[in-house]
Amino acid sequence: MEGSELRMPHRWRNLSLLVAAALLVGLAAGRVMAETAEPGTGGDPLVSKSYVDLVALYRVVEVSAGQKVIGEAGTELVLRGGRATAIDSALGGLLDVTAGTDIRGGSRIPANHLIVVPRSDGRGFQAETDLVLMVKGRVTIQD
Repeated sequence: MEGSELRMPHRWRNLSLLVAAALLVGLAAGRVMAETAEPGTGGDPLVSKSYVDLVALYRVVEVSAGQKVIGEAGTELVLRGGRATAIDSALGGLLDVTAGTDIRGGSRIPANHLIVVPRSDGRGFQAETDLVLMVKGRVTIQD
């Protein structure tokens, strides 16, 4: 009986060493995996950088007089320079977030207001003069 009692601490020590080794291997593997994909780069597996640039950042778009700017659903536009009128659809106009109003077709787009296109149904801006816009989202420029 005394012999079996002496072996018990030896078994616990071996088990403790095995658990500690497994933890170290797991931590090392986790660190290697965490360092392989740098967030915000092209190698990030969750989203591509080009997608983030398109939907999360404003970009400057210049439009010539007479052209149309048609936005997809959720596109945000800010008129920074020039004059434009709204293009609406049968379902409504453009959302002026700054003023809290609906801009109907033919109405002047106010400068420096945040305008949102609510649906992908042909809504957007008609350029009366050359325009400078800040755009977040997808737009199509038509002649």
